[in-house]
Amino acid sequence: MASRIRIKDIAQRAGVSVGTVDRVLHKRPNVSKPALEKVEKALREMNYQPNVYASALAYNRSYTFVCLMPVHASEAYWEEIEQGIRRCVEFRRDFHIEVKISHYERFNAGTFEACYTKCLEENPDGVIIVPTDLELTRKFTDKLHEANIPFVLLDSYMPDLKPLSFCGQDSLQSGYFAAKMLMLIANGQKEIMIMKQTKNGKVASKQQENRELGFRQYMSDHFPNVVIHEVDLPREEERKRYSNILERFFASHPNVHHCITFNSKAHIVGEFLLKTNRRNIQIMGYDVVGKNLACIKQGSISFLIAQHAFMQGYNCVETLFRAIVLKKKVNPVNYMPIELLSLENIDFYLRESI
Repeated sequence: MASRIRIKDIAQRAGVSVGTVDRVLHKRPNVSKPALEKVEKALREMNYQPNVYASALAYNRSYTFVCLMPVHASEAYWEEIEQGIRRCVEFRRDFHIEVKISHYERFNAGTFEACYTKCLEENPDGVIIVPTDLELTRKFTDKLHEANIPFVLLDSYMPDLKPLSFCGQDSLQSGYFAAKMLMLIANGQKEIMIMKQTKNGKVASKQQENRELGFRQYMSDHFPNVVIHEVDLPREEERKRYSNILERFFASHPNVHHCITFNSKAHIVGEFLLKTNRRNIQIMGYDVVGKNLACIKQGSISFLIAQHAFMQGYNCVETLFRAIVLKKKVNPVNYMPIELLSLENIDFYLRESI
């Protein structure tokens, strides 16, 4: 088998020393052009395939990756991502990989700049970025390109930044899919509601923006006469005021029976419906976080779209590992599946085994 070919065998076939073959295989200097050509010819003829795992282990070096992500609550989507990151680090522990997680505040440019400045000072081997707005993130990624540090984007895909890879859902397609599924149960309805959370008029991520774009595109294509209402529960408001906002909306819009939100906070509406005993309204949201799951169990959320947050975190570390440690090519885009969950199948939604 090709994996059992010894350096001695290659040297004998090429007519050079073992030391010369070793220098060629490890891309070391001081190899003459004729000798290099002889070794490369022998490698092709023998169909030699290097054992990249053994080679990487033989170097016995450590690798540091840095992940920049938003501050989050303990039960949120981001916690699942962190769990996936830790699981991959554990799985690849023989290669001495460390991932440092640095948190920034979503709507605070200064905290993002502080995180990426510290990251650059540490000169990591690779970086995972949950991007903020495009231009602010570009300031960071331009510096990473200058320093020749590869980076992977997580959650929001911004191809203009030229990342090594992206891990996450196709958010436009996800929003389009969400609209299609919602209208299967809301067919015939003349009004629907989108629940949003903004700060200073902006949603938290490009991902949420793209989901809404995909959603509205489907509605424009197939249900142009359906009125889409927006209810904003501003992030800067106290949670206790959300009930007043929702009460006013549903009281003044008695014909709205279907709602959707493009973040992981569908439970805000779900909990309100349980408290007010409104059973004629169906909600669709995103992410299997604890409070959303509880609302599905109690019937106030009908559907959730899952996006394998655990696997997103895992795949980001694995992508950097394969590219940096094993020197392998990696997929530039890694889209997660778009899965629709309800009370009947949510118990079967499990993380992929590793």
